[in-house]
Amino acid sequence: VQLQASGGGLVQAGGSLRLTCAASGGTFSSYVMGWFRRPPGREREFVAALTRSAASYHADSVKGRFAISRDNAKNTVFLQMNNLKPEDTAVYFCAAGRPISSALADSEMYYYWGQGTLVTVSS
Repeated sequence: VQLQASGGGLVQAGGSLRLTCAASGGTFSSYVMGWFRRPPGREREFVAALTRSAASYHADSVKGRFAISRDNAKNTVFLQMNNLKPEDTAVYFCAAGRPISSALADSEMYYYWGQGTLVTVSS
C-alpha cells in the first residue's frame, strides 16, 4: 500500500486545515487508518485512528478539535483540524495497519506510512 499525505501548510492559531491521505495498491477498506505527528524535537505521537467499522479514536490533546474520517470508495482518509494551536505544529503522517483495538495508538502496529506533511501554526 502506498500512502500520499497532503494538505499541510501555515495557518494562524484558531484556524483550520484538512489533511488528506490517498492510498493505492491495496485493499484500503481492510486497514485501520491512523494519523500520527512528530512535533519539532519530539517523538512521534498518536493523533487519531479509524477502524474498519468506522469507529474513531482521538488523542486527548486533539479531542473536540480534530476529526478523522474516511471515504472507502475513494481510498482516502481525512483529518479535519479545527481551532489549531501552536502546539499542533508538527509533521503529520498517515498510516495503515491492522492493530487490535487496544493498540490503535501504537505506531509499531502500522505497516505502511505516508511521507508526511508539515503543519505550522503561528501564534
